[in-house]
Amino acid sequence: MVKKIFIILFLLCSSAFAHKDHYKKINKIEMEILHNGKNIGYSHYLFSHKGDELKVKNITKFDVELFNVKVFSIDSQSTEIYFKNKLIKFFSETKQNKKVKFVDLFYDKNLDEFIIKGSSYSGSADKKNVIGNWWNHEILNTETQISPLSGSVKKQLINFIKEEKININDNNYELYHYKLISADTNLSDEKKLDFDIWYDPESYLIRKVTYKRMGKWDYILTNVE
Repeated sequence: MVKKIFIILFLLCSSAFAHKDHYKKINKIEMEILHNGKNIGYSHYLFSHKGDELKVKNITKFDVELFNVKVFSIDSQSTEIYFKNKLIKFFSETKQNKKVKFVDLFYDKNLDEFIIKGSSYSGSADKKNVIGNWWNHEILNTETQISPLSGSVKKQLINFIKEEKININDNNYELYHYKLISADTNLSDEKKLDFDIWYDPESYLIRKVTYKRMGKWDYILTNVE
């Protein structure tokens, strides 16, 4: 119980400095995507630092095939822009199979909130929201996240499971295992959040994410520069 409280306090105290301090020396984060143990694609984050501005570009591509027939695919690009650690703009375009999804978000100073125009939601959102991605550990310290594909706002619950020693690509790590789930239990299965996340408190990086939907999925950190 004491350790759990310490971990929660650690995240609360560290989140305000996440973008500027924890990521200022990072230029690239690369994750491989596995489906049922097979490498099907990647999700790469490219960091650009300029004064008080941080720009993070994401490129995610993968294809799921069944009997040599493509049954599911994602081709997505997005850009997050932060100024003095605060998100001020986000935009994305995603091709999911033959469907196009998008998000155009900006921070309105006068309203002190986000304005979103997305393929699933258009309207305002609290500035405390975090973009749902795997480079930023603030995803573990928020009650709501914004879908990077469609702009929908989702309420979430974060549970600390335990501290674990796990091996990733022949390297041993002591990681914090969390469970991220939807707060709304009435959502359909395809819209529910249900992720297992392994966070590295030494590097401030999420090293592994797994979930189940049409099979088992793994996002695994393979390279940091």
